[in-house]
This record gives sequence, structure tokens and C-alpha cells, in this order.
Amino acid sequence: MSGTKTIWECNSPDSLLDLSARFCITHLDTFLTSSKAEVDTLHLPTEIGEKLFQMAQEEGVDLDDKFIHIFRHLTRICRASLRESSITDRGIKYLLRHGLRELDIHNCAGLTVQTLHNINRYSDNLQNLCVGNSVQILPDYLQPEGTFSDSESEDGRDGNIYEKQGFIIKAPKLKRLCVRDLFVNRGPMFFDLLLKPLTDLNHLDLSGAFHNQGMGNFGWLLNVSQLVSLTLHNVQDVEDSLKTLCQLKNLHHVDISQCNESRGHFKQPTQFMETLVRSLPKLRSLDISGTNLAGTGGERTNTESVQCDIAGLASRVDNPLEFLGLYKTHNEASGRQHIPARSISGDSCEAQILVAGQRYLDRPTVLENILNDLFHVFRYETCQNLKQALDILLLAMERHNHEKHIQISGSASLYYVVKSESLKRDWNVKVKRKILGTLLNGMLTHREDPTMMRNGCLTLCQFQIPADVLFDYKRLVKILLHIVSEHTSEENNFIQRAGIFLLNSLACQVDGQQKMLVGSLGAMEKMLLIITDKLQQGVCDDVMETAWSTMWNVTDETPVNCERFLNGGGMYLFLKCKDRFPDKADLLRNMMGLLGNVAEVPSLRHKLMTKEFVEQFALLSDSCSDGMLVSHYAARVLALMASDGPQAWTVEQPDRDQVQFRMARAINSWDLRSDMKFRYLSLSTIIMLARVSHTPECQLFAIWTLANLTTVRPETYCKLVVKQGGLGLVEEMLNENSDQVKTSLHQVKEWAGIVRSNVLKWEEQEDKISSRSQLKMFSFKNSQTKMNLRKS
Repeated sequence: MSGTKTIWECNSPDSLLDLSARFCITHLDTFLTSSKAEVDTLHLPTEIGEKLFQMAQEEGVDLDDKFIHIFRHLTRICRASLRESSITDRGIKYLLRHGLRELDIHNCAGLTVQTLHNINRYSDNLQNLCVGNSVQILPDYLQPEGTFSDSESEDGRDGNIYEKQGFIIKAPKLKRLCVRDLFVNRGPMFFDLLLKPLTDLNHLDLSGAFHNQGMGNFGWLLNVSQLVSLTLHNVQDVEDSLKTLCQLKNLHHVDISQCNESRGHFKQPTQFMETLVRSLPKLRSLDISGTNLAGTGGERTNTESVQCDIAGLASRVDNPLEFLGLYKTHNEASGRQHIPARSISGDSCEAQILVAGQRYLDRPTVLENILNDLFHVFRYETCQNLKQALDILLLAMERHNHEKHIQISGSASLYYVVKSESLKRDWNVKVKRKILGTLLNGMLTHREDPTMMRNGCLTLCQFQIPADVLFDYKRLVKILLHIVSEHTSEENNFIQRAGIFLLNSLACQVDGQQKMLVGSLGAMEKMLLIITDKLQQGVCDDVMETAWSTMWNVTDETPVNCERFLNGGGMYLFLKCKDRFPDKADLLRNMMGLLGNVAEVPSLRHKLMTKEFVEQFALLSDSCSDGMLVSHYAARVLALMASDGPQAWTVEQPDRDQVQFRMARAINSWDLRSDMKFRYLSLSTIIMLARVSHTPECQLFAIWTLANLTTVRPETYCKLVVKQGGLGLVEEMLNENSDQVKTSLHQVKEWAGIVRSNVLKWEEQEDKISSRSQLKMFSFKNSQTKMNLRKS
């Protein structure tokens, strides 16, 4: 991969410079000063200034006028690259005052011809200028002085300000000029005026240039006779350029490729090629992609001394080109056997496609075809160079974020690449983050396109969620919430299902800050809307069940989200779903798990204290749905409501004693050795209930739960019981040495004894494991000592 762009980098920590630059860019107020004196004393070296600009682009910061203004006196930079920026003429002027050597502006729609005037004013040091797509700073005709309309003269010359000043671009040291998709309406001397003042120019790229009055015979190229590289990709009338091209004897690289099929048809292709190649003694690189210049293949040269399947290149058999572009050439030229070139871009095999991908990253139309070819390789063949393929996919998607077809094609192939086990062994954290960051950029930009959303979700499913995406958690949550709430039509059912599955996975195993973030982005409200929609359809599917599961996850120990659930009418939807789908065990489990989280919040419990709600909870405590899970979760809600004491039980019916009786009956029927696969991250609420002496049924529920957890999964929960004070609590209960922790139920004491026994047994096993580990370590150190003694 030497000499080519790559996303692969070592997995070493970021340098202090990178960390500092990233912090400064994401906290721009660091540079804001309160007085002119501070402005005059604060100055950063050029190297630091350029690192800050580079980091801003990597972090997706819009290099707008405000950003540029902050740095106008703070530092000087020599090179600037502006892509997808909202910068205006004023911001560019601030930049140009730095005396830039290199300027690349691409897709900056806010720039006008005033930027051209500023370039000419501050271009004394400018050596490299690239004016990319969607940048309209050059005139489209030779504009008459003092007007904004066309000239009255037929040839557009009279009174023309550019002819009067003698230049379009004034940059005496300019060596490289790239102007893409330039459209000239009028002025036959336009290109002469553009190039004649640029006497030091040696690299010229006029890709996509079009002149409404024709390109002539390209004689204006002789104004820059020292050119070593000339790119005329997709330029009209390029067949007429032969005579001129043959006079540019210093050319090392010539690109006359086309992506317009009719333009790529030359009348005498073999003669054109042969004349061009023989006339340019220094030629090392030639691109004729999309043309018929390779001939039909029937006119190949095949003698004892010379074998060449492209007749026009027969003279280069003994001196092959370093590079030959044959991508999408007519008559499938890239598939021929005898081609005098060391490196070939084409569409006949994977290696040629990968070369094309690296060469044509700045050509969206061509790149779209390349990505489609790559997709075919991934889907129907075995890709031999996944690392280079991933390079091309990510670089293409990164560079052309607003090109929907590139994002769709790239993300489709990305799915096949990232699910490769061999590639997963090679990538590291930085590469994974590059993949995910680039994918999310495309998904956010094209969030309304269902194909892009489907591709993105499928690719995301190949990663470890949430661990791999925590670095960009907020953006991913935003796009997934958009998917589940907007892509709801029947034909997009898979997209919504995939989106809500990912969202639920994101809400698992994350801390409270992230759960609050999910809630603040509108997750609760969107889940409730999905459930309402499914209710209206009379459908209980995995989307509805996962919506409840997502809310269950984001309300866990997060009171603000519990409140959002209640304020959004969640209890009403609970009743409706239970009545409409009484036999859906997974649905009931998810709903009661969520209500258990709500009941854990003391300030919200009174909102559950209604006749209708309590009746349902009591009824579900006897449920056999999903084993004992639904019954357990219902009892948990009732225990929490009862823990506030008789005075907080504000409903006459159902009677508090009656509910407690039903709850106790249900608890006593549960199998202590049943693994119900609880997912308690904390036992603090359970231990709190075990201390509620005024309501023994609360203790019954709590101690049974601790006994079950330490019996079924001691390796997970015994440590948690000890850490959160549960062992001390059962000791007090069994020893009856505390008035605050006492119980009137024999069954509670019996189960408390089981908890103590389980924990002590676990501690004994842990001590044995620890002793064995220490013994092994001692033996190892002893053997090492003996070896050292022998050596000495």
C-alpha cells in the first residue's frame, strides 16, 4: 500500500499533540480572548496551526467564517483544505492573508467570484490551487467591465476586465492547478487568458471542462509548455488535442479518459494512440479509461519479437508504462493478456478494480461504478485483498458524503467486508472507529433513504454493541431513533426492526449518563408512539416487544426516564397492551420489568396507586406466564408500593391486606432453584425491601430473591450481596440482634439462612482459588530463583 492513501494505522495511543488539538477544536472558546493585549501576545507556530485545521476536518467541524476568524491572528498556516464548508468570501479572505502555499476548495457553495479576486490579491506564495466541484469562483464567460450581463460584442472581448488586467488567475509561483467541472459559456480566448500568466505551471487538471464555443485544437496548452502532468478527464473534443499534446515533450502523465461513452469514441483510435505515445519520450503514465483507444483487440501486434494486444502501444513493449488506465474501456481491453504496463486500472479482475479505486477517488461518477464492481466481487467471489478494499470503501464514502449513490454502494460492500473473520483479526480500535464514524456520517446525511438505512443497520450488527460504539454513542442513538420513528411503512418493516433491535442493544449495559442521554433525545416518547401505532394496527410483533424492552433498559435506575414514561401516557398503554395481548409472555415480562423500575422511584409510586393499576399488578402476581418471571416482576412492584407503609396505600380497593396475602401466596409457590435469568445490576432495592419490618411480605419477596440469586448463580450474585451489605443484613436478621431488621415470618428466616450458607460457601471456594493461585506464583518464583542460582 506504499504511496497510496490508507485508513490503516497502528493501535498506539493518540499523541499528546493530537489529544491537545482535538480538545482545542472541540472547545473553541479556549482561543477566545477578552482584550486586544491578549490577542497580540498569543501566537501559535505554523505547525500547530495546521494541525488544528487538520484536526477540525477529521472531527467534522465546519470550517466556516467564525472558525477562520478565531485563528486570523492566532497562527499562520501554509496550506488549507476546505471540503463541504459553509465558508464565504470573507472567511477565505482571512485565510488568504496567511500567504498560503496550497489551497483546496471543494463543495463550498457560499463562494463567489469575489474569492477569485482575493486569491489574485494574496497569491504571491501560492503554489498549488484546486477548485473542486460545486465551487463557482471562476467566470463562466469573459465578463465585461462594470456589468453582470453578457457583452454586446459577439466574441465577448470588448471592454473585458480580465483581458484588460491580463489574467484570470494571478499566481506567479503556481505550479499545480486543478479546476474541476469548469463551464465556460463565451469567450474563445478564455483558456489562453487562464494559462498564459502561469509560466511555472507543471501540473494541470481540467477534468470535466466544457466550453460552449468548443475547445479549439487545445492550442492554449502551449502556454504552459513545461507541463509534466496533464489531466483532461471527461473533457469535450479531446480527440482534437492530438497535435497540441504531441508538442508537450515534457509530459510524464497524460489522462484523456472519459466517462461519457459518446465522447470516448475516437475515429482513428490506434493511429491516435500510436502517434501520441511515440511523440512523448518521457511518458510514464497514460489513462485512456472509457475510450476506444485500446482498439478492438483484432489489430493486436503478435510477432516473434513483439506481443501486444493494444496495437497503439506496440512501441512500449520494451519500455512498459508505469501505469495504464483501462477502466471501462471499449471492447473489454483491460482483460487482454499482453499489455505493456506495470500497473493497470480496469474492470476485469479484483486487482485492477482496486487500482481504479485508488486512482479515481476524486471522480464521483467513475467511483460509483467502481464501488458497484467491488460489490460484485464481495457478493459473488472471494476478495483477496480485504484491507485495500476497505481502504477504498472508506476513503470514497468519507470524501463524497453527499453523493447518495456512493454512500449506498459503499455501505452495501462494507457489510460484506466487516463480517469477514480474517479482517476482524487484523483491525484495531482505531480502524473500527474509522469504519463506524464514516458509516454514521453517511447514515446521518442520507437518513431518509431506506436502502442506506438498511445497509447501515446490517453493517452495525457486525460490531459489538454497545462496546464498539461508545465513542460515538450520541450520533448513533440519534440516527436509530430517526429510523424507528420515520421508517415505519410496511416495506420498511425490516429497517424498523433492525433499528429498534440496535437501539435496545445500545441501552443495555451502559451507565446512567448514557441512559439519560437516550431519554433526553426523545427515546421514551418515540417508543410510546411506536406502541400506540402497533395498538391501532392490532399487532403485537417483535417491534412492539422491543420497544417495551428498550424502555425497560433506559429506565433502570434512571428516575428522569421513568417520569418521562408516566408523563407520556405509559400506564394507559400498559393497560391497553395487557388487555389486547394477554397471552404474549415476552410482552408482559418487558412491561412488568419496566414498571418495576418506575416503582423503584419513591416520588413516582403514588402515580401507580390507582384501583385499576393495583388490580392488574395483583392479578399478574398469580401469573404463570413466562415461567415465574411475570409473577416475580408484579410482586416486585407490589412490594415496593407496600414498602411505603399503610398510610401510603390510598386506594380502598383492592384492600392492602388482601393484596399482601395474594403476593405472599405467589412467592411461596415459586421454585427456589429455578433460573429465571434475572438481570440485576444492583441489589440495593432488594436489600432495602428486606429491611421493611412493618410489612413482612416485602421481606418475604426480598429474601426469596436473594436466596434464589445466590443459589442459581452464586458466581454472579454472592459477591454483589457482600459488596452491597446483604450478608450483614441476613446475619442481623438471623441473630435477631437488631430492632431495625427483624421479621415475623419463619419462612423469611429459613431463606435468609440459605442466603448466608450460599455466600459463605462461595467465599470458601474463592479462598481456595486464591490460595492455589498464590501457591502457583510462589512455585514459579522459587523455580526462577533456582535457575538463576544454577546460572551463577
